[in-house]
Amino acid sequence: MRTIGLEEHFVTPELAAYGAGSASIAQPARWREASRHLLELGEQRLAAMDAAGLDVQVLSLNSPGIQAESDPATAVTRAAAVNDLLATAIAGHPDRFAGFAALPLQDPDAAARELERAVTQLGLRGALVNAHTQGRYLDDPALRGVWERAEGLNVPLYLHPANGVDTPHVIQGHPELVGPMWSWGTDTATHVLRLIFGGVFDDFPQAKLLLGHMGEGLPYALWRLDSRWDFHNHHGIELAREKPSEYLRHNLYITTSGVCSAAPLLCALLALGPEHILFGTDHPFEDMSTATEFLRTAPVSEADRAKIAHLNAEQLLGL
Repeated sequence: MRTIGLEEHFVTPELAAYGAGSASIAQPARWREASRHLLELGEQRLAAMDAAGLDVQVLSLNSPGIQAESDPATAVTRAAAVNDLLATAIAGHPDRFAGFAALPLQDPDAAARELERAVTQLGLRGALVNAHTQGRYLDDPALRGVWERAEGLNVPLYLHPANGVDTPHVIQGHPELVGPMWSWGTDTATHVLRLIFGGVFDDFPQAKLLLGHMGEGLPYALWRLDSRWDFHNHHGIELAREKPSEYLRHNLYITTSGVCSAAPLLCALLALGPEHILFGTDHPFEDMSTATEFLRTAPVSEADRAKIAHLNAEQLLGL
């Protein structure tokens, strides 16, 4: 069965410094090993894919990527350069690699133009965004042009976590909770809700959002979101689709990246439907073979397994 992974990270030596802050959340030896794999886009990566039974990686620049750059002009230049490099790597192995663009969201107009160039000229399949950009989230009105371009091109934006989100009071004093084990999931789920209540999907009803890590807990919360929305003071916000869950079932696609457990997968299948779940490994931060073995043995129908493994990715990304 063909298998396509949608959260497969890389970095370049020039851009590795942007991710230095992430080293603090990992055990030093584990970070060194992951960093070595991030830099490799050739035979070693392909050999690991072969050993794991992964046919295609959809590559994306590792968090926080270009978005950590404070100077907009530098961000524009570096985003174009890394997207060109990614396109070259894909051209060398077009049957094994595809890619998501990095966007210089520090300059929203330039980001929209770069998304169009990356898709129409470089053949990339959308873009991956790492949390906020210098404090600006994807519901910011200044970024509506990026959403308009993504909807018009019929490509998804993949929302990935990153360091640098404000630490809630409840986590202060507990740095072990900051990062992918806990805070990144709640940060990213909240970001998705900002998009819903900020009107992004009312403005762009056919926009497509990808979310990793089995949906960052959102599939588990659909009933509660709807029930409490009916109860809450809406503070002047009204939704065209009326209930939050309707946006998550319509606009959201999730990947299995970083979660190799049957219980959340079965919940996601019931909550979102099999057409909205895709495969990912979270390489090199999770073991590729563990992820593919989970996909092969998960207690789902063979029809749903094929959708998760490759059919949904082929349709969503035009692979």
